[in-house]
Amino acid sequence: MTDLLDEASRLRGELPGDVSDRVVESLYADAARLASTSVDRDDARGRLTLDRALDRVLTHRVWGFVAMGVLFFGVFWFTIAGAAVPSDLLYVLLVENGHAWLRDVFVAAGSPAVVTGLLVDGVYLATAWVIAVMLPPMAIFFPLFTLLEDFGYLPRVAFNLDRLFARSGAHGKQALTMMMGYGCNAAGVTATRIIDSRRERLIAIITNNFSICNGRWPTLILMGTIFVGAVVPPALAGFVAAGSVIAVVVLGIGVTLAVSWTLSRTVLRGESSVYSLELPPYRPPQLWRTLWTSVVDRTLKVLRRAVVMAAPAGAVIWLISNIHLGDASLAGHLVTALGPLGWVLGLNGVILLAYLVAVPANEIIIPTIVMLTLTLGPAASGAAPGVMLELGDDAQISSVLLGGGWTLLTAVNLMIFTLLHHPCSTTVLTIWKETRSARWTAVATLLPLGLGFVVCASVAGVVRLLG
Repeated sequence: MTDLLDEASRLRGELPGDVSDRVVESLYADAARLASTSVDRDDARGRLTLDRALDRVLTHRVWGFVAMGVLFFGVFWFTIAGAAVPSDLLYVLLVENGHAWLRDVFVAAGSPAVVTGLLVDGVYLATAWVIAVMLPPMAIFFPLFTLLEDFGYLPRVAFNLDRLFARSGAHGKQALTMMMGYGCNAAGVTATRIIDSRRERLIAIITNNFSICNGRWPTLILMGTIFVGAVVPPALAGFVAAGSVIAVVVLGIGVTLAVSWTLSRTVLRGESSVYSLELPPYRPPQLWRTLWTSVVDRTLKVLRRAVVMAAPAGAVIWLISNIHLGDASLAGHLVTALGPLGWVLGLNGVILLAYLVAVPANEIIIPTIVMLTLTLGPAASGAAPGVMLELGDDAQISSVLLGGGWTLLTAVNLMIFTLLHHPCSTTVLTIWKETRSARWTAVATLLPLGLGFVVCASVAGVVRLLG
């Protein structure tokens, strides 16, 4: 410590004699600069800067929400419109050609049929399909979302939502943790540490699952594209599909506010905290750094997780499709058992079984659904059990699902259930680590699932009643 003090004294002696005056002068200069851009006087208004002009729109009580809808609509539309061609190319490369080549290699090597089926038709095919379907939309969506984040827009979204969270009895910082959940719910749960109040932090943890994580975007985009967009002329299909995804996002925000309001007035009653939110300045996005961050830290990370989960899921699907009990496969028995509940929810047994198989990660829901539909549904003619065939583009996927008895109601309720269902296993584990409470972990896991059942059953009942 003495040495440090001596060194500080030596350095102080090397400073110019007017250093104190310079520090004070710089403080007053900064204060004058801030006042000139922020303070209105009788004879003049504060100078209008670009930041202030943007904030007058983006943080406006009305136009701020309009701008938010337009920006996110543009992101989703561009993702949907731009992902089709690269997805088709990847499908031809990895699924059509890659699967045939790998199968020929295994057969030529004398591999037993069971091993070939499990590894090639199960593990490889599921993994290749996940890459072909998920990589293109993620490679477009995440860079666009990251550009908005780097520009400084996402804190403005939190600012706009702050008033709504305060009225719902939650902490304003929950808007920030909700935005984090749109990347990963586990990260959103961890981010609730910025909330000091345990009561308000629990509300944020329980409701974070209503933020649509990375793994759920592909399901929403695909359902919006091949079913919702199909009800209008082709020229409008992309806009309507993007609008349907935006509708689910808005529904998620509404459910978050409603559940927060209910919790804050029942089991988690208490006074709401007050805090100040500092808006960062707008920054020109750094394109190359954004591309690197979004591709490596988001797209490839999510894709790697999806691949890791898809490989064993593909094996499970192939096994349950090829292990027979009596006159039907194990998958067939499970789908039959889940069928009545699926019908009540406006879904089907295949979808519910897919959610059971895909508990570790949301990323593999769609490939699981398609593979089971091919195996068990009317579209399965000519398809080997547990093997996914002839799915080169969205039209072919739509054909398979329609052959499995899907309707627009099935697709819409799947989008709703994608929003309102239990968290993935990683998020559940994170909730437990953050709360150390089996009770609150169970609430955070079962509450969304219960809401999903109620909402989907209600929508299905109303549609059938009106139909």
